[in-house]
This record gives sequence, structure tokens and C-alpha cells, in this order.
Amino acid sequence: MYFFRTRLFGVATAAAITLAGGLTGSSVLANTTKVDLSAAILGDTSIAADARQFYLNRNYEPLWVGTENAPRASALIDALRNSPEQGLPAAKYRIAELEAALRKAREGDGSKTEIMATRIFLDYTQDLSSGVLEPIKIDREIAVKPPRRSELALLEAIAKSSPSGFFRALVPKHPEYTHLLNEKTRLERLIGQGGFGDPVPSVTMKPGTSSKHVIALRSRLSRMGYGDLGVDPAYDETVISAVKAFQEEYGIKVDGVVGPGTLKVLNTPVKSRLKQVLVNLERERWMNRERGRRHIVVNLANFSFNLYDNNRVSFSSNTVIGKVSKDRTPEFHDEMTHMVVNPTWHVPRSITGKEYLPLLKKDPGFLARRNMVIVGRNGRTVNPYNVNYSRYNARNFPYNIKQRPSKRNALGLVKFMFPNKYNIYLHDTPSKSLFNRDVRAFSHGCVRVEKPFDFAYKLLERQTANPQGAFHSWLDTGREQYVNLETPVPVYLDYRTAFQGETGKMNYRNDIYGRDKTIFDALSKAGVALDPVQG
Repeated sequence: MYFFRTRLFGVATAAAITLAGGLTGSSVLANTTKVDLSAAILGDTSIAADARQFYLNRNYEPLWVGTENAPRASALIDALRNSPEQGLPAAKYRIAELEAALRKAREGDGSKTEIMATRIFLDYTQDLSSGVLEPIKIDREIAVKPPRRSELALLEAIAKSSPSGFFRALVPKHPEYTHLLNEKTRLERLIGQGGFGDPVPSVTMKPGTSSKHVIALRSRLSRMGYGDLGVDPAYDETVISAVKAFQEEYGIKVDGVVGPGTLKVLNTPVKSRLKQVLVNLERERWMNRERGRRHIVVNLANFSFNLYDNNRVSFSSNTVIGKVSKDRTPEFHDEMTHMVVNPTWHVPRSITGKEYLPLLKKDPGFLARRNMVIVGRNGRTVNPYNVNYSRYNARNFPYNIKQRPSKRNALGLVKFMFPNKYNIYLHDTPSKSLFNRDVRAFSHGCVRVEKPFDFAYKLLERQTANPQGAFHSWLDTGREQYVNLETPVPVYLDYRTAFQGETGKMNYRNDIYGRDKTIFDALSKAGVALDPVQG
């Protein structure tokens, strides 16, 4: 229903809508009676049920029009004017039109203005507190459900609260949101000053060399915030240190060498970074909820996840995620309820038909070499040499395949379950070498964990005095063991391409799945501007 959200810091000024002959000092809306407002609301079927209930509860007393409501209306106008600061679509809120309507309301029936102000208020407050867009409507792989607030509760709160205090309290409180706002301000200031400067020439530069291109590199890095690097043509330790810091913050292999990959990221325009910040502000609004004293955030774009305890990272690990061309890992939230030690891999039907059936047609013996078996519909194991594979294709193959527990199992020796309709989970893997890659998108959609045993110990530490011993006692049986977590842990599969790093500076990541572009295009269509103009 709603597609935009906003942020607000300024203190509402009653003078904002005082204008010529303004609202504040006059007896406005003498002709706006409760009867007028009740008739207007009851006669407009497009008004939401919560708003109808709100006005019924207050016997149709206006909230926005009238001299006594001028401070509240003024605070709303101030909030709307400040909406671009939050990366919100100011044009959606019809600020000038609302101001004019509030001024004109004193000349006659103000019921239409009252309804207009309430609609704009609800649009703005929902946008600010839970996001401009409905994620699933713009990309079916973004199955995040933003926390929608009760419209009745919002209206009741503004009616009872200090107006300016109410709007300030709506701003998402998570530190990441504040960091993104600060970065937005920094980038906008840089844009006004010429951005990151001239692009660096597409020439590989290495430590120990000297050229005019190094001067361009120094200039670009200085503009990007890596210190005053001067104009020396030498690729010395000062440059090496700045390049390594840049590579760390942008998810590039840290080697101090400016090669093609580093150059591509280095020459990304400042406006592209601002787009990323606007997109990630929206993502943060989608997450504007209490996340749990203990919770897990998987950042797909960073190929990593963090376990948080009391808002501090208590464990982290690199990951491998779904392939870019297909099998992209979706975004959603759920609860981890248990782990499975020595798991059996029940091969998904899509993999069975598309990948394994062609192999079976060539060599049924490959199953035994991989510790796999064919299972019929009755659940019984079938001899792979007794099946006429030529009769089947990916759509009609009637058998299932499973891989028994072992170190070579595709799921490794443990998987971490948060049951969901996507059949996505975290798990170990025998393919450890993939964690040495910078871009780790190789799975069929599930999330592979680099340090699964350590993660298991951490999860178990709250329910056993010896988590490591308990885990290995299950592991040593060689049999599949289900281990319930005494307290389920919220899991957030997220996709953050701009986030605060360990040094406190903003980190950026490549948009490997193309989701940033999808979100920014939708935000832009909704009215979010790269170079917002106030009011």
C-alpha cells in the first residue's frame, strides 16, 4: 500500500506555516464543524478503517486544522520539508499543496484539508518507520517483511505527543541507519565540491614504481577520504597504505596493487555511491524492528555473517552464497531452531533432474563413489543399475537421491536449520578452497559456512557447560543427530552493499545480484531524488 519512507531531525517551527495571514494567530476553521468532518469521512470510502476509527474515537475533532492544531500542522510541514535528508520522496507528500490548503482552510470548510493532511501524515510516517517500498513487489527474491505500524496507533500518538518529539522518535534508531545518514551527508557535500575528482588512468600501478599516474591515484584517494597524500609520483609506503585501506573497505583483495579490479571500483562515480547509500537506507528501514538480544545477520553481498549478542558481534564467518546466474540466495527473516550433526543430504528435485540424471545416464556407478543412493517413492533404496534412465527427463524422473553422512557429504558435517519455504539453511562444506576466493557465489542457494564447528560451539554455549565436547560426542557417532536450540535465534538473510566497517568508515560492496539497481529504480520512480530539492 505504501511505497515511501522518510527521516526527520529538525525542530518544528510554528512559523513554518505562518505565512501571510497564516494559521497561527487567527481563529481558523470556524466553519469546520464536527458534522462537516464526519460527513466527509463517512462519505469517502477510500479512507482507511484505522483513520475512520481514530476520528470516531475523538468525536470527529480535527487533528490538523484550527488554531489550536497549528503547532501540530507546522511540525508536520517541517517533517515533510526535511524528508529528503532521510532519502525519502518529498514530492510524494505534496508539501506546497498542503501548506496552501491549510492556509485556505480558515476561509471555509476545512474537512478536505483535514483528510488530506491525515493521508500525507500516514504516508510519511509509514515511509519513515518501515520503508518506501514493498520489497516483494519489486523483486520476488527480496522476501523481507517490513514492520508496518498501526495507523490508528500513529494517529493516537501524534494526537497525544509533543509533535516535534513524535517525529524525531520515528527515525530508525539502529546505529547503521545513523552511519548511512552521515555518509549520505558526506557524499552530497563531495558532489557539491566536484566529487572524487578525475578518474585514475587505467594503468596497473605497483609498489616501488613511479609515474604521473601515481599523482592521479594520490589525488583520487585523497578526495575519497584517505588523507592528504600529496603530489609525489612515487608509489611509496604512504600510497600502499592508502590503497590497502581502500581495498579493505571495498571488499577487494588486499595486496596494495592497483590492478583492473581495484581501478574499476576506484573510478566508480560518487553519485553511484550515493545511490548505494539511499538503497541501503531503505533496507535499514525494512529492518526497523527489535532484532533480538541474540541474532544472526547474513550479509549476502559481503559473503559473511555475524552472530550478535547484546548488539555486539560475538562470532563471524565467511560464507559462500548462491550463484549469480541462477540459484541466487533470497532475502528473508526466520528463526534458527536446530542443527543437524552428520546430516544426510536429500538432493533437491531441481538438482536431481537437471544435474544428476544426465550423469546417471552415462554412469550409474558414480552414486556409490559419492556415497549416494537412489530412493523410490516408497522410501526404499533402489539399485541404480536396475533403472532404465532413458525413459526419464528432468520433469518425470520418479526417484529421489540422497547422500549419506560423511566428510564428503555436500553439506559437510553439520547444518543449521531455520525451516522456510525456500529450503535455505547454513551448512558446512567439503569444498573449503572456495573460501579463498574474493567473490564467493557458487552454491545452489544455501549458505556455506567457513567455520561451522566454531559456530556450533557458540550456539551451544548457552545450553551446555561443554559445548565443544557435546558437539563432538554427537559427531563421533557418525549418525545423523538432531540438536534443538533451547532458544530459537532470529536469522536475517540480508544484502547490504553499504555498511559501517570495523574501522568506523563506510564499506561498499559490489551489487552482485543486481538488487541495488532494482531498488534504486523503484525508489526513483517513487520520487526519491539523488539531488533532492527541499520542499
